Amino acid sequence: MRIVADENIPLLNAFFADQGEIATYPGREIGREHLMQADALLVRSVTKVDAALLAGTPVRFVGTCTIGTDHLDLAGLAAAGIQVASAPGCNARGVVEYVLSCLLTLAERTGVAWRTRCVGIIGVGEVGGRLAATLTALGVDCLLCDPPRAQRGESGFVSLDALLAQADVITCHVPLNKQGPHATQHLLSAERLAKLAPGTWLINSSRGPVVDNQALASLLPQRPDLQVALDVWEQEPQVDLALAQLCALATPHIAGYSLDGKLRGTEQIYQAFCAHFQQSAALKLDDLAPASGLAHLAVDEQTEAVWALARALRLVYDVRDDDARFRAALQGLPQKQIPQAFDQLRKHYPLRRECSHLQLGWLGDKAPPAEWAAAGFSCQRG
Repeated sequence: MRIVADENIPLLNAFFADQGEIATYPGREIGREHLMQADALLVRSVTKVDAALLAGTPVRFVGTCTIGTDHLDLAGLAAAGIQVASAPGCNARGVVEYVLSCLLTLAERTGVAWRTRCVGIIGVGEVGGRLAATLTALGVDCLLCDPPRAQRGESGFVSLDALLAQADVITCHVPLNKQGPHATQHLLSAERLAKLAPGTWLINSSRGPVVDNQALASLLPQRPDLQVALDVWEQEPQVDLALAQLCALATPHIAGYSLDGKLRGTEQIYQAFCAHFQQSAALKLDDLAPASGLAHLAVDEQTEAVWALARALRLVYDVRDDDARFRAALQGLPQKQIPQAFDQLRKHYPLRRECSHLQLGWLGDKAPPAEWAAAGFSCQRG
C-alpha cells in the first residue's frame, strides 16, 4: 500500500504508518507524477482533486481531512469509481470560537455589547448549526438562513434579504457552489453589500468567493460604519492587500485551525480509509492526541461572570493575534510573494486548543455560571 498525503496533516504517521508507505508533499504541489504508484491520496483544502489528476493512476481512495469538499470534483471522481471521504464537522468548534473572538474584538472596538446584537447566520450546517446553538445558549438572538433546508420544508429560516435587513451581525458558513439553484458564489454581491444596515458587522469564514471581494473593497471606503472580518479571500492564496487593509480583522484561512479540529479530521479519514480497504480501525484519537495546551483557570466567585467569560474565551483563542501576524507577514510584500507568505502562515500555525480543553475552576460555594458551559468550557468548583 502506498499513500500520498499533504505534509500538513497532523498525526498522519501515527494513524497511517501501519497502513503502508507514506509519501508527503506540500498540498498545492501534489501532482499526477506523485500518484503513479499510489493507492490512496490524503489531502486538505488546498489540493484540487479531479478525475484528470488521478487518470492513469492506481488511486482508488481520496480522503480530505476537512469539513468542505469544494476542492474535490465529486461527480468526476464518482464517475471514475474513486471512493471519496471527508470529515464533516471536524473543525466546526474551531470556527465557532473564531466567530466568538471576532465578536469580542469588534464589540471592544465599537463599544457595542456583542451579546445585545442580532446575529444572522447564513448556512446552518455543521458549523452554522453549532454556532447558532452556542449563541442561543448565551442569550444572543439569531436569525437563520439556509435556502436548501428551507426548500426541503424545514422551519425556522428566513430569506437572505430578510436576514440582511434585520441582522446586526452577518456571518457566513456556506459551501462554495458555483452553479445551480443554490449557488453561493458572490452570494453577497455588490447589490446586497450596498444594502447592509448602518453599523453592520460582517464575518466570512466560509469560502472567499461567497463575498464579492472587489465590490467589498469598493464599498468599505464609503462605509466606515461597517466592520468586516475576513478569514477567506476570493483569489486565495493571493490576497487583495487593499481590501485586507480596509478590514477590521484579516486572517489567512485559519478559522477552523484548532489542533483539535485537525486531529478529528485525521481520525475521521483514518476510519473511512480502514473501512474502504477492509482494515481494522484499531487506533483512537484519545490515545494519540497530545496534552500540549491543556490548561486550568481558577476564578473567584466574586468575579463578574461576563468579564470572566471574555477572558477565558481570549485565553483559548484571540483573533487579534492572527490578525497581527497576517498583517506583519504581508506588509511591504510584492503581490507575487503573497501566496507563499499566506501558505507559510498556515503551515507554521501556532498551537491552538479548543474551549473544552480549558478547565474553569470556580472558587467559592456558588455554582459556576451556566454561560461557561454554554460557551463550551469544562467547569468545576475549586
